[in-house]
Amino acid sequence: TTLVLPADVKRYIEDGLACQHVEVVGDGHHFEAVIVSEAFRGKSRLERHRMINDALAAEITGGVHALAIHASVPGEGG
Repeated sequence: TTLVLPADVKRYIEDGLACQHVEVVGDGHHFEAVIVSEAFRGKSRLERHRMINDALAAEITGGVHALAIHASVPGEGG
């Protein structure tokens, strides 16, 4: 399994989704991401998570075992 860095996950999210803020921490396999994007407006929590997972799926195959996602729109609590 390839080691994935938090900076890689952050870049993949930013490349696949227009974001106002992205913060990712992790140990190479387990990550936590805080993402603020106007693209989430009007979307359910599940839809937001799918958008993020879709952005990651194109770049990461098998490297991320767990990703805790906190997705919000600007001005909304995470």
